[in-house]
Amino acid sequence: MSKHIDITNGNFDAEVLQSTVPVLADFWAPWCGPCRMIGPIVEQLAEEYQGRLKVCKINVDEEGSLAERYSVATIPMLLVFKDGEIVNNFAGALPKQGIEALFKDFL
Repeated sequence: MSKHIDITNGNFDAEVLQSTVPVLADFWAPWCGPCRMIGPIVEQLAEEYQGRLKVCKINVDEEGSLAERYSVATIPMLLVFKDGEIVNNFAGALPKQGIEALFKDFL
């Protein structure tokens, strides 16, 4: 069972902006090779950090308005939110340690 939360325009505010723990938001698309490459890593992090970090996936094909809202021009785009604000981000694929480095300081 996946530990991430699929985000839509309807649940974005509640799950991401109002989260009481930091959020790793993965903007992705099913046709994106690098997105599919980091997908298992993101899922593994969701499991490892459960309760301390919320991992959310936003399909840019289905939720274009969210991608536009955050100026996502390249995917994968990883945004780290804390208290409703973006505190870190990275566009492109990273190894597990690189993705962890994006949010570890905010836990």
